[in-house]
Amino acid sequence: MSTIPQEKLDSLVSRWETVQSQLASGPDQETYVRLAREFSELDPTVTVVRELGEARKESDDLRDLVSDGATDDDMRQLARDELSALETKINKLEQRVRLLLLPKDAADDKNVILEVRAGTGGDEAALFAGNLFRMYQRFADLKGWKVQILSANEADVGGYKEIVATISGKGAYSFLKYESGVHRVQRVPETESGGRIHTSAATVAVLPEAEEVDVHIEEKDLRVDVFRASGPGGQSVNTTDSAVRITHLPSGIVVSQQDEKSQHKNKAKALKVLRARLYESERQKQQEERAADRRDQVGSGDRSQRIRTYNFPQGRVTDHRISLTMHKLNEILAGEGLQEMIDALVTENQARQLATVDEHSAN
Repeated sequence: MSTIPQEKLDSLVSRWETVQSQLASGPDQETYVRLAREFSELDPTVTVVRELGEARKESDDLRDLVSDGATDDDMRQLARDELSALETKINKLEQRVRLLLLPKDAADDKNVILEVRAGTGGDEAALFAGNLFRMYQRFADLKGWKVQILSANEADVGGYKEIVATISGKGAYSFLKYESGVHRVQRVPETESGGRIHTSAATVAVLPEAEEVDVHIEEKDLRVDVFRASGPGGQSVNTTDSAVRITHLPSGIVVSQQDEKSQHKNKAKALKVLRARLYESERQKQQEERAADRRDQVGSGDRSQRIRTYNFPQGRVTDHRISLTMHKLNEILAGEGLQEMIDALVTENQARQLATVDEHSAN
Protein backbone atom coordinates (compact mmCIF):
# COMPACT_ATOMS: atom_id res chain seq x y z
CA MET A 1 0.00 0.00 0.00
CA SER A 2 1.47 3.35 -1.05
CA THR A 3 1.90 6.06 1.56
CA ILE A 4 -0.09 9.25 1.04
CA PRO A 5 2.30 12.19 0.44
CA GLN A 6 2.24 14.60 3.38
CA GLU A 7 2.12 17.61 1.05
CA LYS A 8 -1.17 16.34 -0.38
CA LEU A 9 -2.65 16.07 3.12
CA ASP A 10 -1.34 19.52 4.07
CA SER A 11 -2.87 20.98 0.91
CA LEU A 12 -6.22 19.41 1.78
CA VAL A 13 -6.22 20.90 5.30
CA SER A 14 -5.13 24.27 3.92
CA ARG A 15 -8.03 24.33 1.46
CA TRP A 16 -10.45 23.35 4.27
CA GLU A 17 -9.19 26.27 6.37
CA THR A 18 -9.52 28.67 3.42
CA VAL A 19 -13.11 27.59 2.71
CA GLN A 20 -13.97 27.89 6.40
CA SER A 21 -12.58 31.42 6.45
CA GLN A 22 -14.46 32.43 3.30
CA LEU A 23 -17.72 31.09 4.75
CA ALA A 24 -17.19 33.19 7.88
CA SER A 25 -16.66 36.34 5.79
CA GLY A 26 -20.35 36.47 4.80
CA PRO A 27 -20.32 35.81 1.03
CA ASP A 28 -23.36 36.23 -1.24
CA GLN A 29 -25.95 33.45 -1.33
CA GLU A 30 -24.68 31.74 -4.48
CA THR A 31 -21.07 31.73 -3.26
CA TYR A 32 -22.16 30.57 0.20
CA VAL A 33 -24.01 27.56 -1.22
CA ARG A 34 -20.99 26.59 -3.35
CA LEU A 35 -18.55 26.96 -0.42
CA ALA A 36 -20.85 25.14 2.00
CA ARG A 37 -21.04 22.20 -0.40
CA GLU A 38 -17.25 22.10 -0.73
CA PHE A 39 -16.81 22.36 3.05
CA SER A 40 -19.19 19.45 3.67
CA GLU A 41 -17.18 17.36 1.20
CA LEU A 42 -13.80 18.27 2.74
CA ASP A 43 -14.74 18.12 6.42
CA PRO A 44 -15.00 14.30 6.91
CA THR A 45 -11.64 13.79 5.18
CA VAL A 46 -9.88 16.57 7.12
CA THR A 47 -11.17 15.11 10.41
CA VAL A 48 -9.46 11.78 9.62
CA VAL A 49 -6.34 13.52 8.24
CA ARG A 50 -5.92 15.42 11.51
CA GLU A 51 -6.39 12.24 13.53
CA LEU A 52 -3.74 10.60 11.33
CA GLY A 53 -1.37 13.52 11.91
CA GLU A 54 -1.74 13.24 15.68
CA ALA A 55 -1.12 9.50 15.53
CA ARG A 56 2.00 9.97 13.41
CA LYS A 57 3.37 12.60 15.83
CA GLU A 58 2.70 10.29 18.78
CA SER A 59 4.49 7.51 16.89
CA ASP A 60 7.56 9.74 16.35
CA ASP A 61 7.63 10.60 20.06
CA LEU A 62 7.50 6.92 21.02
CA ARG A 63 10.31 6.07 18.58
CA ASP A 64 12.44 8.80 20.16
CA LEU A 65 11.71 7.31 23.57
CA VAL A 66 12.70 3.81 22.44
CA SER A 67 15.96 5.00 20.87
CA ASP A 68 16.91 7.24 23.82
CA GLY A 69 19.71 5.60 25.79
CA ALA A 70 18.45 7.22 28.99
CA THR A 71 15.11 5.35 28.83
CA ASP A 72 14.94 2.47 31.34
CA ASP A 73 14.07 -1.03 30.12
CA ASP A 74 10.52 -1.12 31.51
CA MET A 75 9.64 2.22 29.94
CA ARG A 76 11.25 1.20 26.62
CA GLN A 77 9.19 -2.04 26.50
CA LEU A 78 6.01 -0.13 27.33
CA ALA A 79 6.80 2.33 24.52
CA ARG A 80 7.38 -0.56 22.08
CA ASP A 81 4.01 -2.08 22.98
CA GLU A 82 2.25 1.25 22.48
CA LEU A 83 4.12 1.80 19.22
CA SER A 84 2.97 -1.55 17.87
CA ALA A 85 -0.69 -0.76 18.60
CA LEU A 86 -0.26 2.74 17.17
CA GLU A 87 1.17 1.45 13.89
CA THR A 88 -1.95 -0.67 13.42
CA LYS A 89 -4.10 2.41 14.05
CA ILE A 90 -2.04 4.50 11.60
CA ASN A 91 -2.44 1.86 8.86
CA LYS A 92 -6.23 1.88 9.36
CA LEU A 93 -6.36 5.69 9.32
CA GLU A 94 -4.26 5.83 6.14
CA GLN A 95 -6.62 3.34 4.50
CA ARG A 96 -9.62 5.48 5.50
CA VAL A 97 -7.98 8.61 4.06
CA ARG A 98 -7.15 6.81 0.81
CA LEU A 99 -10.78 5.73 0.47
CA LEU A 100 -11.99 9.26 1.20
CA LEU A 101 -9.62 10.64 -1.45
CA LEU A 102 -10.91 8.36 -4.21
CA PRO A 103 -12.64 10.26 -7.05
CA LYS A 104 -16.30 10.76 -6.29
CA ASP A 105 -19.03 9.86 -8.75
CA ALA A 106 -20.64 13.22 -9.55
CA ALA A 107 -24.07 11.54 -9.64
CA ASP A 108 -23.84 9.84 -6.22
CA ASP A 109 -25.96 12.45 -4.43
CA LYS A 110 -28.69 12.49 -7.07
CA ASN A 111 -32.13 10.98 -6.82
CA VAL A 112 -32.88 7.91 -8.92
CA ILE A 113 -35.20 6.89 -11.70
CA LEU A 114 -35.71 3.15 -11.31
CA GLU A 115 -36.97 1.05 -14.24
CA VAL A 116 -37.88 -2.62 -13.69
CA ARG A 117 -39.02 -4.70 -16.66
CA ALA A 118 -40.05 -8.33 -17.02
CA GLY A 119 -37.64 -10.24 -19.24
CA THR A 120 -37.67 -13.83 -20.43
CA GLY A 121 -40.10 -16.10 -18.63
CA GLY A 122 -43.59 -14.78 -19.36
CA ASP A 123 -45.92 -14.51 -16.35
CA GLU A 124 -43.24 -15.69 -13.95
CA ALA A 125 -40.92 -12.89 -15.13
CA ALA A 126 -43.65 -10.32 -14.46
CA LEU A 127 -44.18 -11.71 -10.95
CA PHE A 128 -40.44 -11.56 -10.32
CA ALA A 129 -40.32 -7.95 -11.58
CA GLY A 130 -42.93 -7.23 -8.90
CA ASN A 131 -40.76 -8.93 -6.27
CA LEU A 132 -37.79 -6.80 -7.26
CA PHE A 133 -39.72 -3.53 -7.25
CA ARG A 134 -41.15 -4.25 -3.80
CA MET A 135 -37.62 -5.08 -2.59
CA TYR A 136 -36.45 -1.63 -3.67
CA GLN A 137 -39.54 -0.02 -2.17
CA ARG A 138 -38.83 -1.63 1.21
CA PHE A 139 -35.14 -0.78 1.01
CA ALA A 140 -36.07 2.84 0.29
CA ASP A 141 -38.48 2.87 3.24
CA LEU A 142 -35.71 1.64 5.55
CA LYS A 143 -33.47 4.45 4.26
CA GLY A 144 -36.17 7.06 4.74
CA TRP A 145 -36.35 7.74 0.99
CA LYS A 146 -39.47 8.66 -0.94
CA VAL A 147 -40.77 6.46 -3.78
CA GLN A 148 -43.11 7.83 -6.44
CA ILE A 149 -44.40 5.61 -9.24
CA LEU A 150 -44.22 7.37 -12.61
CA SER A 151 -45.77 4.61 -14.72
CA ALA A 152 -46.76 0.98 -14.28
CA ASN A 153 -47.90 -1.69 -16.71
CA GLU A 154 -49.34 -4.44 -14.54
CA ALA A 155 -49.48 -8.05 -15.73
CA ASP A 156 -52.76 -9.99 -15.66
CA VAL A 157 -51.31 -12.53 -13.19
CA GLY A 158 -49.83 -9.86 -10.91
CA GLY A 159 -46.45 -8.21 -10.88
CA TYR A 160 -45.38 -5.88 -13.64
CA LYS A 161 -44.49 -6.01 -17.29
CA GLU A 162 -42.81 -2.67 -16.63
CA ILE A 163 -42.71 -0.17 -13.78
CA VAL A 164 -40.88 3.16 -13.56
CA ALA A 165 -40.48 5.18 -10.34
CA THR A 166 -38.43 7.95 -8.81
CA ILE A 167 -36.60 7.30 -5.55
CA SER A 168 -35.65 10.49 -3.73
CA GLY A 169 -33.27 10.65 -0.78
CA LYS A 170 -29.73 11.33 0.34
CA GLY A 171 -27.25 9.13 -1.52
CA ALA A 172 -29.94 7.16 -3.37
CA TYR A 173 -27.89 6.75 -6.54
CA SER A 174 -24.67 5.92 -4.65
CA PHE A 175 -26.37 2.80 -3.26
CA LEU A 176 -28.73 1.74 -6.03
CA LYS A 177 -26.37 2.20 -9.00
CA TYR A 178 -25.03 -1.31 -8.38
CA GLU A 179 -28.48 -2.80 -9.14
CA SER A 180 -28.46 -2.11 -12.91
CA GLY A 181 -28.45 -5.27 -14.99
CA VAL A 182 -30.25 -8.57 -15.46
CA HIS A 183 -31.63 -10.26 -12.35
CA ARG A 184 -32.40 -13.96 -12.74
CA VAL A 185 -34.79 -16.04 -10.62
CA GLN A 186 -34.96 -19.82 -10.19
CA ARG A 187 -38.12 -21.15 -8.53
CA VAL A 188 -41.14 -23.40 -8.91
CA PRO A 189 -44.11 -21.35 -10.23
CA GLU A 190 -47.37 -21.60 -8.25
CA THR A 191 -49.08 -22.78 -11.43
CA GLU A 192 -46.54 -25.57 -12.04
CA SER A 193 -48.14 -28.84 -10.95
CA GLY A 194 -45.05 -30.92 -11.71
CA GLY A 195 -42.90 -28.95 -9.32
CA ARG A 196 -40.27 -28.14 -11.92
CA ILE A 197 -37.91 -25.23 -11.33
CA HIS A 198 -38.27 -22.47 -13.90
CA THR A 199 -35.73 -19.79 -14.72
CA SER A 200 -36.88 -16.32 -15.68
CA ALA A 201 -35.44 -12.84 -15.55
CA ALA A 202 -36.12 -9.15 -15.14
CA THR A 203 -33.99 -6.14 -16.09
CA VAL A 204 -33.28 -3.27 -13.73
CA ALA A 205 -32.05 0.14 -14.87
CA VAL A 206 -31.00 2.72 -12.28
CA LEU A 207 -30.59 6.21 -13.72
CA PRO A 208 -29.47 9.33 -11.86
CA GLU A 209 -32.29 11.86 -12.04
CA ALA A 210 -31.13 14.80 -14.17
CA GLU A 211 -32.11 18.40 -13.55
CA GLU A 212 -32.71 20.86 -16.36
CA VAL A 213 -29.27 22.34 -15.67
CA ASP A 214 -27.72 18.90 -16.29
CA VAL A 215 -29.41 18.21 -19.62
CA HIS A 216 -30.81 20.90 -21.89
CA ILE A 217 -33.42 19.57 -24.32
CA GLU A 218 -34.34 21.60 -27.38
CA GLU A 219 -38.03 21.55 -28.34
CA LYS A 220 -37.03 21.20 -32.01
CA ASP A 221 -35.36 17.87 -31.12
CA LEU A 222 -38.62 16.40 -29.82
CA ARG A 223 -41.56 14.75 -31.54
CA VAL A 224 -44.55 14.66 -29.21
CA ASP A 225 -47.44 12.34 -30.05
CA VAL A 226 -50.66 12.22 -28.03
CA PHE A 227 -53.06 9.32 -27.94
CA ARG A 228 -55.82 7.82 -25.83
CA ALA A 229 -54.55 5.95 -22.79
CA SER A 230 -55.38 2.26 -22.60
CA GLY A 231 -55.26 -0.34 -19.87
CA PRO A 232 -54.78 -4.14 -19.89
CA GLY A 233 -56.47 -5.79 -22.84
CA GLY A 234 -56.72 -2.50 -24.70
CA GLN A 235 -59.69 -1.06 -22.81
CA SER A 236 -59.85 2.73 -22.71
CA VAL A 237 -58.72 4.29 -19.44
CA ASN A 238 -60.15 7.72 -20.24
CA THR A 239 -61.95 9.38 -23.11
CA THR A 240 -59.40 12.09 -23.95
CA ASP A 241 -56.08 11.98 -25.76
CA SER A 242 -54.05 12.45 -22.58
CA ALA A 243 -51.30 9.84 -23.11
CA VAL A 244 -48.00 11.21 -24.39
CA ARG A 245 -45.18 9.65 -26.39
CA ILE A 246 -42.00 11.71 -26.73
CA THR A 247 -39.30 10.81 -29.25
CA HIS A 248 -35.90 12.47 -28.87
CA LEU A 249 -34.90 12.69 -32.52
CA PRO A 250 -31.09 13.00 -32.18
CA SER A 251 -30.78 9.92 -29.94
CA GLY A 252 -33.86 7.95 -30.97
CA ILE A 253 -34.91 7.50 -27.32
CA VAL A 254 -38.67 7.08 -26.92
CA VAL A 255 -40.57 7.61 -23.65
CA SER A 256 -44.31 7.04 -23.16
CA GLN A 257 -46.43 8.14 -20.22
CA GLN A 258 -50.15 7.61 -19.67
CA ASP A 259 -50.74 7.25 -15.92
CA GLU A 260 -52.07 10.79 -15.42
CA LYS A 261 -55.39 12.06 -16.79
CA SER A 262 -53.73 15.33 -17.69
CA GLN A 263 -51.73 15.50 -20.91
CA HIS A 264 -49.57 18.23 -19.34
CA LYS A 265 -48.66 16.02 -16.34
CA ASN A 266 -47.91 13.04 -18.57
CA LYS A 267 -45.60 15.18 -20.70
CA ALA A 268 -43.78 16.48 -17.60
CA LYS A 269 -43.23 12.92 -16.31
CA ALA A 270 -42.07 11.71 -19.71
CA LEU A 271 -39.58 14.57 -19.96
CA LYS A 272 -38.20 13.69 -16.52
CA VAL A 273 -37.51 10.10 -17.63
CA LEU A 274 -36.11 11.27 -20.99
CA ARG A 275 -33.76 13.72 -19.25
CA ALA A 276 -32.48 10.96 -16.96
CA ARG A 277 -31.85 8.58 -19.88
CA LEU A 278 -29.98 11.25 -21.84
CA TYR A 279 -27.92 12.19 -18.77
CA GLU A 280 -26.97 8.57 -18.13
CA SER A 281 -26.16 8.01 -21.80
CA GLU A 282 -23.77 10.98 -21.75
CA ARG A 283 -22.21 9.81 -18.48
CA GLN A 284 -21.55 6.35 -19.90
CA LYS A 285 -20.05 7.85 -23.06
CA GLN A 286 -17.66 9.96 -20.98
CA GLN A 287 -16.68 6.97 -18.83
CA GLU A 288 -15.92 4.90 -21.92
CA GLU A 289 -13.80 7.68 -23.37
CA ARG A 290 -11.81 8.03 -20.11
CA ALA A 291 -11.33 4.32 -19.60
CA ALA A 292 -11.82 2.31 -22.78
CA ASP A 293 -10.39 -0.91 -21.37
CA ARG A 294 -11.79 -0.84 -17.84
CA ARG A 295 -14.67 0.37 -15.72
CA ASP A 296 -14.56 2.64 -12.67
CA GLN A 297 -17.67 1.00 -11.25
CA VAL A 298 -18.51 -2.60 -10.44
CA GLY A 299 -19.81 -4.13 -13.64
CA SER A 300 -20.75 -2.17 -16.71
CA GLY A 301 -24.38 -1.47 -15.88
CA ASP A 302 -25.26 -2.99 -19.26
CA ARG A 303 -28.76 -4.45 -19.13
CA SER A 304 -27.59 -7.52 -21.03
CA GLN A 305 -25.29 -8.38 -18.13
CA ARG A 306 -26.58 -11.02 -15.71
CA ILE A 307 -25.58 -9.65 -12.35
CA ARG A 308 -27.51 -11.68 -9.81
CA THR A 309 -29.42 -14.95 -9.35
CA TYR A 310 -32.19 -15.52 -6.78
CA ASN A 311 -32.57 -19.26 -6.09
CA PHE A 312 -35.76 -19.92 -4.12
CA PRO A 313 -35.42 -23.70 -3.50
CA GLN A 314 -32.04 -23.14 -1.82
CA GLY A 315 -32.91 -19.78 -0.29
CA ARG A 316 -29.78 -18.15 -1.69
CA VAL A 317 -28.85 -15.05 -3.68
CA THR A 318 -25.62 -14.94 -5.72
CA ASP A 319 -24.06 -11.79 -7.11
CA HIS A 320 -21.98 -12.95 -10.07
CA ARG A 321 -19.84 -9.80 -10.31
CA ILE A 322 -18.11 -10.49 -7.01
CA SER A 323 -18.91 -14.22 -6.64
CA LEU A 324 -20.78 -13.56 -3.39
CA THR A 325 -23.50 -15.97 -2.25
CA MET A 326 -25.78 -15.14 0.69
CA HIS A 327 -28.29 -17.62 2.10
CA LYS A 328 -30.63 -14.77 3.02
CA LEU A 329 -33.09 -14.70 0.14
CA ASN A 330 -36.13 -13.72 2.23
CA GLU A 331 -34.22 -10.96 4.05
CA ILE A 332 -32.86 -9.55 0.79
CA LEU A 333 -36.28 -9.52 -0.93
CA ALA A 334 -37.68 -7.86 2.22
CA GLY A 335 -35.19 -5.05 1.67
CA GLU A 336 -33.40 -5.37 4.99
CA GLY A 337 -30.74 -7.78 3.67
CA LEU A 338 -29.98 -5.79 0.53
CA GLN A 339 -27.64 -3.38 2.34
CA GLU A 340 -25.18 -6.19 3.12
CA MET A 341 -25.05 -7.15 -0.55
CA ILE A 342 -24.55 -3.53 -1.63
CA ASP A 343 -21.84 -3.00 1.03
CA ALA A 344 -19.88 -5.90 -0.46
CA LEU A 345 -20.17 -4.37 -3.94
CA VAL A 346 -19.03 -0.97 -2.64
CA THR A 347 -16.02 -2.56 -0.90
CA GLU A 348 -15.03 -4.44 -4.06
CA ASN A 349 -15.39 -1.30 -6.15
CA GLN A 350 -13.21 0.68 -3.74
CA ALA A 351 -10.58 -2.05 -3.79
CA ARG A 352 -10.45 -1.90 -7.59
CA GLN A 353 -10.17 1.88 -7.55
CA LEU A 354 -7.36 1.75 -4.95
CA ALA A 355 -5.51 -0.84 -7.00
CA THR A 356 -5.76 1.43 -10.03
CA VAL A 357 -4.48 4.41 -8.04
CA ASP A 358 -1.54 2.37 -6.69
CA GLU A 359 -0.76 1.10 -10.21
CA HIS A 360 -0.64 4.65 -11.54
CA SER A 361 1.48 5.80 -8.59
CA ALA A 362 4.00 3.01 -9.25
CA ASN A 363 4.36 3.92 -12.95
